[in-house]
Amino acid sequence: MADDTRVTRIFQRRLLRWYRRHKRDLPWRKTTNPYHILVSEIMLHQTQVDRVAPKYQEFLRRYPTIHTLAKTPLRELKRTWYPLGYNYRPARLRTIAREAIAKYEGKIPDAYDALLAMDGIGRYTAGAILSFAYRKDFPTLDTNVARVLSRVFGVNGDLAKAKATKRLWRLAEAVIPRGKGYDFNQAMMDFGAMVCTSRKPQCPVCRLKDICQSYPVSS
Repeated sequence: MADDTRVTRIFQRRLLRWYRRHKRDLPWRKTTNPYHILVSEIMLHQTQVDRVAPKYQEFLRRYPTIHTLAKTPLRELKRTWYPLGYNYRPARLRTIAREAIAKYEGKIPDAYDALLAMDGIGRYTAGAILSFAYRKDFPTLDTNVARVLSRVFGVNGDLAKAKATKRLWRLAEAVIPRGKGYDFNQAMMDFGAMVCTSRKPQCPVCRLKDICQSYPVSS
């Protein structure tokens, strides 16, 4: 089904139409500043959006530039970070900031390999920075995107296993309409968070149910 051009085009068209009407109003969607996008992505890792939004804004008020962040004592960063949890994340952010200053004149790289080479940046974060900050057609694969793709395109098995993950990354890249990576990645995230949820998905009203290989999905 992943190679079915007709289904892929329907998927793209309907999802973008849905996104135009229902997209979430999130503060990190109002910027293309790579540093701001980096902060949001590190914060969002394993943390709910409604908890991140106010802390994201507070964090950037305190540390408005990558240079400010890089020179801030870790103890202070952790106090600001509270109560988001996973306190390795502010340390990771500061490490990335210092590496960006040392190697890239304080800029977050706009090349995939350069991003992956940085300590603390993995495949998802690299793709998110390229897509959301630099507007490049790079895939992102968070839990919401993985859920949508696996259900619609029938990716079976444990999504944490390497084989399924590899296929999902290929899918995430293949379904992006050319030149629309930003909107489409955001659309898949929102659709997974609002309609194609992990529990009690809204299958009866889903715009994709007639092309979804998992319809109906049991809650």
